[in-house]
Amino acid sequence: MAQRSGQEDPERYLFVDRAVVYNPAQQADWTAKKLVWVPSERHGFEAASIREERGDEVVVELAENGKKAMVNKDDIQKMNPPKFSKVEDMAELTCLNEASVLHNLKDRYYSGLIYTYSGLFCVVINPYKNLPIYSENIIEMYRGKKRHEMPPHIYAISESAYRCMLQDREDQSILCTGESGAGKTENTKKVIQYLAYVASSHKGRKDHNIPGELERQLLQANPILESFGNAKTVKNDNSSRFGKFIRINFDVTGYIVGANIETYLLEKSRAIRQAKDERTFHIFYQLLAGAGEHLKSDLLLEGFNSYRFLCNGNIPIPGQQDKDNFQETMEAMRIMSFSHDEILAMLKVVSSVLQFGNISFKKERNTDQASMPENTAAQKLCHLLGMNVMEFTRAILSPRIKVGRDYVQKAQTKEQADFAVEALAKATYERLFRWLVHRINKALDRTKRQGASFIGILDIAGFEIFQLNSFEQLCINYTNEKLQQLFNHTMFILEQEEYQREGIEWNFIDFGLDLQPCIDLIERPANPPGVLALLDEECWFPKATDKTFVDKLMQEQGTHTKFQKPRQLKDKADFCIIHYAGRVDYKADEWLMKNMDPLNDNVATLLHQSTDKFVAELWKDVDRIVGLDQVAGMNETTFGATYKTKKGMFRTVGQLYKESLTKLMATLRNTNPNFVRCIIPNHEKRAGKLDPHLVLDQLRCNGVLEGIRICRQGFPNRIVFQEFRQRYEILTPNAIPKGFMDGKQACERMIRALELDANLYRIGQSKIFFRTGVLAHLEEERDLKITDIIIYFQSVCRGYIARKAFAKKQQQLSALKVLQRNCAAYLKLRHWQWWRLFTKVKPLLQVTRQEEEMQAKEEELIKVKERQSKVENELVEMERKHQQLLEEKNILAEQLQAETELFAEAEEIRARLVAKKQELEEILHDLESRVEEEEERNQALTDEKKKMQSHIQDLEEQLDEEEAARQKLQLEKVTAEAKIKKMEEDILLLEDQNSKFLKEKKLLEDRVGEMTSQLAEEEEKAKTLGKMKNKQEMMMVDLEERLKKEEKTRQELEKAKRKLDSETTDLADQIAELQAQIDELKIQLAKKEEELQATLARSDEELAQKNNALRQVRELQAQLAELQEDLESERASRNKAEKHKRDLSEELEALKTELEDTLDTTAAQQELRTKREQEVAELKKAIDEEAKNHEAMIQEMRQRHSTALEELSEQLEQAKRFKGNLEKNKQTLESDNRELSSELKGLQQAKAESEHKRKKLESQFQEIMGRVTEGDRVKTELADRTHKLQTELDNVSTLLEDAEKKGIKLAKDAASLESQLQDTQELLQEETRQKLNLSSRIRQLDEEKNTLLEQQEEEEEARKNLEKQLATLQAQLLESRKKLEDDVGALEGLEEVKRKLQKDMECTSQRLEEKAMAFDKMEKTKNRLQQELDDLMVDLDHQRQIVSNLEKKQKKFDQMLAEEKTISARYAEERDKAEAEAREKDTKALSMARALEEALDAKEELERLNKQLRTEMEDLMSSKDDVGKNVHELEKSKRTLEQQVEEMRTQLEELEDELQATEDAKLRLEVNMQAMKAQFERDLQAKDEQGEEKRRQLVKQVREMEAELEDERKQRALAVAAKKKLEMDLKDLEAQIEAANKGRDEAIKQLRKLQAQMKDYQRELEEARASRDEIFAQSKENEKKLKGLEAEILQLQEDLAASERARRHAEQERDELADEITNSASGKSALLDEKRRLEVRITQLEEELEEEQSGMELLNDRFRKTSMQVDTLNTELAAERSAAQKSENARQQLERQNKELKAKLQELEGTVKSKFKASIAALEAKITQLEEQMEQEAKERAAANKIVRRTEKKLKEVFMQVEDERRHADQYKEQMEKANSRMKQLKRQLEEAEEEATRANASRRKLQRELDDATEASEGLSREVNSLKNRLRRGGPVAFPSGRSGRRQLQMEGDVSDDDADSRASDHNETPAAQAD
Repeated sequence: MAQRSGQEDPERYLFVDRAVVYNPAQQADWTAKKLVWVPSERHGFEAASIREERGDEVVVELAENGKKAMVNKDDIQKMNPPKFSKVEDMAELTCLNEASVLHNLKDRYYSGLIYTYSGLFCVVINPYKNLPIYSENIIEMYRGKKRHEMPPHIYAISESAYRCMLQDREDQSILCTGESGAGKTENTKKVIQYLAYVASSHKGRKDHNIPGELERQLLQANPILESFGNAKTVKNDNSSRFGKFIRINFDVTGYIVGANIETYLLEKSRAIRQAKDERTFHIFYQLLAGAGEHLKSDLLLEGFNSYRFLCNGNIPIPGQQDKDNFQETMEAMRIMSFSHDEILAMLKVVSSVLQFGNISFKKERNTDQASMPENTAAQKLCHLLGMNVMEFTRAILSPRIKVGRDYVQKAQTKEQADFAVEALAKATYERLFRWLVHRINKALDRTKRQGASFIGILDIAGFEIFQLNSFEQLCINYTNEKLQQLFNHTMFILEQEEYQREGIEWNFIDFGLDLQPCIDLIERPANPPGVLALLDEECWFPKATDKTFVDKLMQEQGTHTKFQKPRQLKDKADFCIIHYAGRVDYKADEWLMKNMDPLNDNVATLLHQSTDKFVAELWKDVDRIVGLDQVAGMNETTFGATYKTKKGMFRTVGQLYKESLTKLMATLRNTNPNFVRCIIPNHEKRAGKLDPHLVLDQLRCNGVLEGIRICRQGFPNRIVFQEFRQRYEILTPNAIPKGFMDGKQACERMIRALELDANLYRIGQSKIFFRTGVLAHLEEERDLKITDIIIYFQSVCRGYIARKAFAKKQQQLSALKVLQRNCAAYLKLRHWQWWRLFTKVKPLLQVTRQEEEMQAKEEELIKVKERQSKVENELVEMERKHQQLLEEKNILAEQLQAETELFAEAEEIRARLVAKKQELEEILHDLESRVEEEEERNQALTDEKKKMQSHIQDLEEQLDEEEAARQKLQLEKVTAEAKIKKMEEDILLLEDQNSKFLKEKKLLEDRVGEMTSQLAEEEEKAKTLGKMKNKQEMMMVDLEERLKKEEKTRQELEKAKRKLDSETTDLADQIAELQAQIDELKIQLAKKEEELQATLARSDEELAQKNNALRQVRELQAQLAELQEDLESERASRNKAEKHKRDLSEELEALKTELEDTLDTTAAQQELRTKREQEVAELKKAIDEEAKNHEAMIQEMRQRHSTALEELSEQLEQAKRFKGNLEKNKQTLESDNRELSSELKGLQQAKAESEHKRKKLESQFQEIMGRVTEGDRVKTELADRTHKLQTELDNVSTLLEDAEKKGIKLAKDAASLESQLQDTQELLQEETRQKLNLSSRIRQLDEEKNTLLEQQEEEEEARKNLEKQLATLQAQLLESRKKLEDDVGALEGLEEVKRKLQKDMECTSQRLEEKAMAFDKMEKTKNRLQQELDDLMVDLDHQRQIVSNLEKKQKKFDQMLAEEKTISARYAEERDKAEAEAREKDTKALSMARALEEALDAKEELERLNKQLRTEMEDLMSSKDDVGKNVHELEKSKRTLEQQVEEMRTQLEELEDELQATEDAKLRLEVNMQAMKAQFERDLQAKDEQGEEKRRQLVKQVREMEAELEDERKQRALAVAAKKKLEMDLKDLEAQIEAANKGRDEAIKQLRKLQAQMKDYQRELEEARASRDEIFAQSKENEKKLKGLEAEILQLQEDLAASERARRHAEQERDELADEITNSASGKSALLDEKRRLEVRITQLEEELEEEQSGMELLNDRFRKTSMQVDTLNTELAAERSAAQKSENARQQLERQNKELKAKLQELEGTVKSKFKASIAALEAKITQLEEQMEQEAKERAAANKIVRRTEKKLKEVFMQVEDERRHADQYKEQMEKANSRMKQLKRQLEEAEEEATRANASRRKLQRELDDATEASEGLSREVNSLKNRLRRGGPVAFPSGRSGRRQLQMEGDVSDDDADSRASDHNETPAAQAD
C-alpha cells in the first residue's frame, strides 16, 4: 500500500486543518439554505437546498449547478453541520446516514487522509501512491499514545491493541478485511512492522540459540508467503490468494517471543489456469526469471511460453523485476533458516507443478481410452518427484480401482486423465504451501519462551458479490457473516457497558443475533440441515450430482427467510442467499467435486513412496484423500460398502474449512477484537479518484453501514455536560440561575427549557446522550439564535452611536449660545470705566475670602470631632482590654500555683531522669564521636569532589581552547594547501624552463668545443709569429674581430648577471621569511609538547577514574549476585518455615486433643486449658497480623519486581541498541585500520627510498666538495694567468701599432681575432666562475651533510625519548579519561543517592502511616486474611517464577556485560594501535621538519657563496682588456674547466632525477598524510562518541542496577523481618508446647503419686481410722495449697509470656529499625558502621535477654522442685510453704526484671529513634550541601560560559589585528615593488653605459651574429641557473616530503596563538608574490 516518501510533510496526511473546518461562512450557509443530501447517479449523493414541499415530494435546488428537481421525501437524507466536516470518528456525526458517511470519507480522502474511524471500525481507503506516514518517526509519534489522542492510523489500532494486551492481560486481534486490491496485506505488514519495532525482543535480551532475530524473521515471513501465495490480478498487482491469521506471541514484559501463521482457502486452481491479463503465483515467474544456468539445468526449467499452465506467458508487473524478487525470496528463506536442501526440494516441486501441465494425452481412435503419445514431460516430472515413469504412466492411464472387495484396472478417458493431472498439480502445490507455512511456523515458534498473551492479525478476503458466485465465494461470505456477527456482538457489549456505566435506561438488543438465521442456513448440521451439511451428505450419496444437491437444498431450506429460489426459470443462478451485505446468487456447478477434491490415489501412493524424502513428506497423509473409486462410484455404480469403509478416513473441504473457521472464531471470541476495513476507491488504480457507488457497495459489504444501523438504534451522539452547557446555554438563557450549579443539574434544566422529547435523549453520570439528528437540530437553533443576537447587538450599537452624536451636537449648540452671549456682554462692557474699576477692586475685597475661610474652619472642626470620637472609642477598648488582662492575671496566678505543685513533682521526675540522662549522654558522646568521624570522612569526600569538579572544568576549558585552535589550524591548513598547489604549478613551469636551458647548454658546449679547436690553431700561429709575420698579422685581425664579439657577449652576460642578482636578493628574502617561519614553528612545537604533557597527565587521571568506575560496576554486580543468592536462600527458608508451621499446627491439634483427654481430671487443669486456648487465640491473632504484613510485603515485592522488570527490559533494549552501534563502529574502525596499515606500509617504503636517496646525495656532496677545493686552486692560477695575459696583450698592441703602418687590413684582422679571443676567454672565465661556485657549494653541502648526520643521530635519540614520553603520556591520558569518567559516574551516583534518600524518607513516612492504618484495621481484616492466604500462596509461586526469570535475565545481562567488556577491550587495543601509529607519524614529521630546516640553511649558505662568486666574476670581467697574452695557459685551464663542466652536467642530471623522484614521493606522502589525518580525526571522533555513549549507558545501567539493588534490599529486609517473626512465633509455640508437655507430665506424675498415696492410706485406714480425719484435713489443705501454687505458677507463666511478647515486640521494632537503617544507609558506609554498632548493642541486649531466659529456666527448675515437694506434702508441709515463699519471691524478682527490661527497651527505642533522627538530619544536611554544591557548579558553569564569550570576543579582536597585519604586509609589498622598480632603473642606466662602451668599439660589429648565438646560450644558462635555484629553494620539501604535513599535524594537536597563525598566513601570501616578481 503506502510507503514513506521522506520529502513531504507527514502531518499533512494525518491531521485535519481545523481552520478550514471551523469556517463561520460555511456554518451560516448551511443554516440559511437548509442543505440536504439528494440521490445522484453520478456522485451517489449531491448537496441540495429545500425550496418547497408538495405533499410526499419536495422541490430542491442542487448546490452544484442550481437546477431544481422533485425528490421523494423518503430519499432525502439530512446533512451534518460544517462542524462535523472531515470528522475523525464517523460515529460522532449527528446525522448518521449513507450520504454523510460517504461525504466524510470522500472529503478526507481528497485531503490525503486515508484513515477514518467509524465507531469500532478503522476504515482505510487505498491511496494508490506512497505516503510518508509509515516511518520510524511516525511510529515513535504513536507509541504510548491513546487512540483518541492521535489522528486515525493503523499504528493507533496496533498501539491500542498492544497496550490493552499489556495492561488488561487480554489477548487481542486485528481483523483486516476488504476486496482484492484494497490494501489488506499492506496494512497487515504495517501492523507487523509496528509491533516488531515496539515490542522488539532483541532490544531487551539476546537468546544465543536463536539463529537470527525473531522480529527480522517475522518480517521476512511475508516475502516468502507473498511469492508462494500472491498473484497478479486485474484489480491488484500483488493480490493475496489466501487468507491468513498471524498470531504474534508476547511474554509478560511485552516482548515478542514467537509467532504462528494459519492460512485459509488457498486459490490452488490459479496454479493450473488464469484469466486474461492475470498471472499465476509469483514464485513460478521468479524461478524462471531469476534461476541461474546451473539451477535451471538441475530443475529442468524452460522458457515462459513452454508451459501450458502459464496461460498468458510472461506478464511483467510494472515497477518490479521478477529476478530481483527471486533473490529477495531466497534471502528471506536464508534468514528464516531454510537449509539449501529444503530450498532446492521446494523449487523442484514448483518446477514439477509446471511439468504436470506439459503432459499431453491423446484419445485413441476406436475407443475413448486415453494414451500418452510423448512421455518427455512425464520423464522430467518423474525425475523431479523421484518416481518411476512406467508406474506413473500406468497409474494415470489405467489406475487400479476397488470394486467390491477386488481391485480392477480401469482405463481412463482423455478428460479423466487431464482432470487427474490437473488435480495432482493443484494438490501438490497446495501441500507445498501448507508445508511452507508449517516450516515458517517452526522457524518462528519459540516453545522455550512461551508467550503470556498474543495479538492475532487476520488478513482475509472481504464480502464478494459477483454476478454468479461459486463454492469459494460461499466460504468467504460465510466467514464474513461470522466476523460481522462478532463485530455486532462486540459493539453490543461495549454499548451495554457504556450505558450501564452512565446509568441509562435502555432496552438492550444483541445485534449479533440478527445474523444468526443466515449463519444457521449455511452451517446448521440438522433439523433442517444447512447448505454445507447437505453438500457433505450429497458427497456420500451414490450417483449424486450438483442438480440433486440443489433440489435437496430447495426441499430442505425453501421456506427459510434468508433463502430464495431463482426468480425466473431462465436465471443462471441455482439459488440465492440474503446476507447482511445483500442478496447473493450462487451457481452450484462442480460443488461436489470441489467439496470432495478427489485425486488419483494410485499416483498419490507413488508420490508417498517417492525416493525424494521431501516429496514423500508432502504426501504422507495418502489415506485421507478421496480416491477415484469414490468418484467412480458416484458417477457409475452403487458400492455402498466402499463409502462406509472410507467415510471415517477423509473429510471434505467444507468440513475442514468449517472446523478451521470455528477454531478461528473461538480464538477471536477469546480476544479483544479491533476492526480494520480496507476499501478500494476505483478499479483504474488511480490516485485521488473515488467512485462513490463502488465505495458504498464496499461499505455495505464490509459492515460499516451495518455498524451505523446499530448506532442509530441507540444514542450515538454523546457530549460531556460542560461542553453541552458551554455550547447550547445560549438557547436557554434564563434556565440556569446565577452561581455554581452541578453540570448534570444544569443540563437537566437546559433540556427541560428546550422541551425535547424524552425519547430523543438520555442523561448519564458524566455525559448527555442524543439520538441521531438531534444535535443538528440544536445547531440550527443555535445559529438562528446567534444571528438574532448579532442583529440586535448591531442595532443597539448603531442606536447608541447615533444618540451619542446627537447629544454631542446639542451640547455644542448650547455652548455656542453661551459663548455668543458672553462675548456680546464683554464687547459692551470692555470700554466702560466702572467695569474696569470693578474688575480691579473685586479681588482685593475680604468679603470674597470669608466664605473660603469659613469653609476651612468647618473642615478643621469636622476633623477634630472625628479625632475625638476615635480617642473615645480607643479608651473604651483599652478599658475592656484592661479588665480582660486582670482576669487573665487571676487565671495565671491560679495556674502558677498549680505549676508550682507540678514543679515539685517534676523535680522528683527530673531526679529520676538525671540518671537516665547520664547514661544517654554517654551513648550520645559515642554517637557524636562516630558522627564527627563520618563528617570528617564526608568532608574529605566533598573536598575531593570539588577538586575533581574543578579539574573537570579545567579539562573542559582546555578542550574548548584546543578545539578553537584546531579550527584555526584547519583554516590555515586549507590556505597552505592552496599555496602549495600554486607552488607545485610554478615548479612544473620551472622544470619546463630547466629542460629548455639544458638544451641550450648543450648547444653552448658544442660551440665551446669549436672555440677550443680555434684556440689550438691560434696557439700554433703564436709560436710561429716570429717566423711568419704575415700570418701573425692576419691572426691579429681575426683576434680583434673575436674580441669585439667577446665584449658584446660579456655585456649581455653582465645583463644576465644583474638579473640573477635581483633574483638572488628575492630568494634571500624568501629564505629569511622561511627561517622566521621555522623559528615560529619551533616555538609552537615547544608549546605543543608542554600541552601534550599536560593532556597526558590529565588522561592518566581519567584512566584512574575509569578504572574506579569499572571496579564499582564489578562490586555492584557482585552485590547483585549476593543479593540474588540471599533471595534464593530466603525463599528456601520461607518454604521451610511454612512447612514447619504446618507441622506445628498439626502438632498443636494433636496436643489439643491430648490436653482435652488429660486435663478433664481437675478443675485447675480445666482453667489451664482455657488459658492455653486464650494463648492459642492470641497466637492466631499474631499469625493473622503476620499474614497481613506478609501480604503487604508481597504486594510491595510485586510492584518492585514489575518496576525492576521494566527497568531491566529498558536496559537490555539500550544495551542491544548500543551493541548494534558498537558493531557498526567496529566494522568501520576495522576498515579504517586496514587502510591505515596499508598507508603505513607505503610510507615505510617511501621512507626507505628517501633514505637511500639521501645516502646517494651525501656521496655526491662529498665529491662536489672535493671539486670545489680544486676549483679554488684553479681560480688562483687563472688570476695569475690573467695578469700575464694583460701584459702580453699590451706587448701585442705595441706590435700591432708598428704593423699598422705596413698593413691596415692585417691590423683589422688581428683586432677581430683579439675580440674573438677575449669573448671566448670571458665565456671560459664565466664557466670557471660557475664551476668554482659549484665547488664552493659542494663544500658547503659536505659540511651540511656532516652536520645533518650528527643532527640525525641526535634526533633519533630524541625521537626515541619522545616515543617513550609519548607512550607514558598516552597511558596517563587514558588513565585521566578513566578518572574523569569515574568522577562523572561518582557525581551522578551522589545525585542518585540523594534522590534515593529522599525516596526512602517518603517511603518510611508512608510506611509509618500505612502501619498505623493497618493497626487500626487489623481486627476488621482478620477473617478476610484467612480466606486470602491460599491466594497468597499461589501468588508466591508466581513470584518465584518471576524471580527465577529475573535471575535468568540477570545471567544473560552478565553475559552481555562480559561481551561488552571484551568489545571495549578490543576497541581500546585498536585505539592504542592507532595512537602508536600516530606517534610514529609525528616523529617522522618532526625529523622531516628538521631536515627541511637544515636544507634551508644549506640553501642560504649556497646563496652566500653565489654572491661571492658573482663579485669575483665582476672582478674578472673588469680585467677583460688583458686577455690573450698567455694562450697556452688558457687552453690548459679550458680543458680542466671542460672536464669540470662534464662532471657538473652528470651531477646535475642525477640531481634532477633525484629531485623528480623526491617530488613525486612528497606529493604521494602529502596526499597520504592528509587522508590519514582526516581518517584519524574521524576515528578519534567516532571513538570519543562511542566512549561517551558507552559511558552514558553504563552510568544508566549502574543507576538502574542500584535502584534494583535497593528494591532487592528492601524486599530482603522485609523477608528477613517476616522470617524472624515467624521464627519467634515458632519459638513461642515450641516453648508453650514444651511447657504444656511438662505440665502434662507433672500432672501424670502427681496422679500416679497420689494413687500410690491413696493405696497407702487405704492400708493405713484399717490400722488408724482415728488419724484418717486429720490426714484428710491435711490432704484438703495440701490440695488447696497446691491449687494456689498452680495458680501462682500460671500467673508466672502469663508474666513470662507477657515478657516474651514484650521482648518479641522489642525485637520486632529493633528489626524494623534495623531495616529502616539499612534502607536509609544504602548509599553511606558511615551509616552502615553505625548499624553494625547498633547490631552489636542489640546482640548484647539479646545476650542479656538470653540470660533472663536462663533465669526463667532456673525458675522452671524451682517449679519442678516444688512439684517434687508436692509428692511429700504429708511429711514436709513446712518445706512446701518455704518453697512457695521462694517462688513468690522469684515471681516478684521476675516482675521487677520484666519492668527493668521494659524500661531498658523503652530507653533503647528512644536512643535508636534519636540516633535514627540524628542520622536523618545529618543526611538531610548532606543533601542540602550537595544541592548547594550543585548550585555552585551551575554558577561556575555560567561563569565558564561568560569566559567563553569573552574569549570569542578576544578572538574577533585578534582576527581584526590579523587583518591589519595583512594590510601592513600589502603595504610592505608595495614598498618592495617600488624598490625593485628603482633597481630596474639603475640597471637600465648601467645597461646604457655599457651600450655606449660598445658603440666605441665600432670596429667589432662584424661578429654580431656569433654574439647573438652566445647571448642565446647565456640565456639558456641563466634559465638553467634559475631552475637550479628554484629546485634548491624547494630542496627541503623535495628531500623530505612529509615535513609540511608533519608540521600541520603538530599544529593541529597543539595550541597556536592567533598572531603566529596570522603572521604565517601573511608569510605564505608574500612568498608567491616574491616569486612572481
